Amino acid sequence: MGPHRSPLLLLLPAFLVLLLLLLCHRACVDASEWWSLAMNPLQRPELYLLGAQPLCSQLVGLSQGQRKLCQLYQDHVVHIGDGARLAIRECQHQFRNRRWNCSTADSDSVFGRLTQIGSRETAFAYAVSAAGVVNAVARACREGELATCGCSRAARPPDLERDWLWGGCGDNLEYGYRFAKEFVDAREREQHYARASAENARALMNLHNNEAGRRAVYRLADVACKCHGVSGSCSLKTCWLQLADFRKVGKELKEKYDSASAVRLGRRGNLEPASRKFSPPSVDNLVHVDASPDYCVRNETTGSLGTAGRSCNKTSEGMDGCELMCCGRGYDHFKATVVERCNCKFHWCCYVKCKKCTSVVDRFVCK
Repeated sequence: MGPHRSPLLLLLPAFLVLLLLLLCHRACVDASEWWSLAMNPLQRPELYLLGAQPLCSQLVGLSQGQRKLCQLYQDHVVHIGDGARLAIRECQHQFRNRRWNCSTADSDSVFGRLTQIGSRETAFAYAVSAAGVVNAVARACREGELATCGCSRAARPPDLERDWLWGGCGDNLEYGYRFAKEFVDAREREQHYARASAENARALMNLHNNEAGRRAVYRLADVACKCHGVSGSCSLKTCWLQLADFRKVGKELKEKYDSASAVRLGRRGNLEPASRKFSPPSVDNLVHVDASPDYCVRNETTGSLGTAGRSCNKTSEGMDGCELMCCGRGYDHFKATVVERCNCKFHWCCYVKCKKCTSVVDRFVCK
């Protein structure tokens, strides 16, 4: 028989496994953000109708303040998830031809380890996410899906034609902005970092970019009108406030990304330009405290997925071109067979009939 083992030693491996699981869970929660609301649980809104408080406490990525808001505004949480998904899709569209293409491979933290670095890409992720929540909540108010808000009560624009009516059911941008500010900023607001610490600089960066994203939605909203009158004479118009298409918001934030300002923590505990050559950034600009990592090569530490295997455009001289996208490593060329709909014809009434056309195209992939 082998040496005698005490009961305590027999239980020790199981205890260590449990401890590691708990530590892993804690690390995952600390590393994640409210962006996790874009994942599967939000596709089942009926879970929020009964017993919502336990569910709010189980959602990964929420800070203490965000959990309280989840409990108070249960019907909002589904739309926060909608806003997060909208933001992720827009991020992936805007960066589809860049070395960093807004990949979301990490299911816990959505954007992966990237957001642990205060780079320009992180600045865009925070801004577009805050914008997505404003957009989704403001639209949900208008559609009557939230108990605490309804149509917009925005004041009549001073330049609106005197004979036009103001008061159609507009997107409630004011409510969407206020709720997004309270929810999205909660994590940074409830932390108490040392004034001169790197953590404080990063929290200020996040808050600044959140506000820039919300302001972009607010600034791009416009007046929409509908004509009334006999035989379409448009003798009378009813007008209301309407959100801009989110693609327009994403485009503007992408332009802000391209001109993002490098900042550092000043002596007074505020953000100031990293170089005296530059003016302080405005509230509409994106800011970053760290340089961007190298996105050419896969790096588990920084969260970079690298560009190996990415498609590139052989004839382009831009970032989507094979020379830049592949970081000088070269690319592989192969033929691909593509089947597409073609020769479509409309048949009265009421359908479109198409043929299937096959073609062979050139594909180029980074080594």
